[in-house]
Amino acid sequence: MTVLRRIGLAIGLPVVLVVVWWFASASSTDFYFPPLEKIVTTFPDTWFGPRMVDDVLPSLLRLFAGYLAALVLGIGLGMLIGANARLRATVEPLLEFLRAIPPPVLVPILMLMAGIGDTMKILVIISGCVWPVLLNTVEGVRAVDEVLADTCRSYRIRGGLRVWHLMVRSASPQIVAGARQALSIGIILMVISEMFAASSGIGFTVIQFKDGFRIPQMWTGVILLGLLGVLLAVLFRLAERRVLVWYHGIRAVQKER
Repeated sequence: MTVLRRIGLAIGLPVVLVVVWWFASASSTDFYFPPLEKIVTTFPDTWFGPRMVDDVLPSLLRLFAGYLAALVLGIGLGMLIGANARLRATVEPLLEFLRAIPPPVLVPILMLMAGIGDTMKILVIISGCVWPVLLNTVEGVRAVDEVLADTCRSYRIRGGLRVWHLMVRSASPQIVAGARQALSIGIILMVISEMFAASSGIGFTVIQFKDGFRIPQMWTGVILLGLLGVLLAVLFRLAERRVLVWYHGIRAVQKER
């Protein structure tokens, strides 16, 4: 019953909001806020065609490239920093300083360093996505159970086996939490990076629609980004359930006690 209730809430609230928007905007004559019916009828012609290949696909490829690079970099550095207290104390002030810099501010700098191609856009995504992963990994490694660590030492489990079976598995719930935050940040930075000196992408196309006063098409881009965000969140949730099946099993057992 709880599962059905959650599904009903997850689906019901968006349906209610869409219905309210539909009827509230039905008689709208505002140029900048057209009726939802007009936006919906414009959507297929706008995106189900060449733009799907020329704009949507490149955006997703940049997002995945930057996101995966941020995961590798964040987890790798997080493991190294989290496992070494002296290194952690040394780099912590620098990490706090770099973390406080908003990634969009780096766009002009990255444009000078990497040009205006895909490399710049991927670097912008990495610059924002890496921090939640890195910091959550550091905290996850720091919180490794001392009993498990002593057990590894007693059985002389070292090197890669220790890293994988102790550090990665112990820190994986927090790593996944950081990865979830990074995904939403990555979508935002994907759009922002495409609004600067770009020739393709969803963000570029939305700006083109805005500059051309093609307002219904502009709104379809906003809706498309929302739908992509929901789809990626659902896929991430499914992957998380598979990766952390042991963790959710432990939590379910604890709740039953």
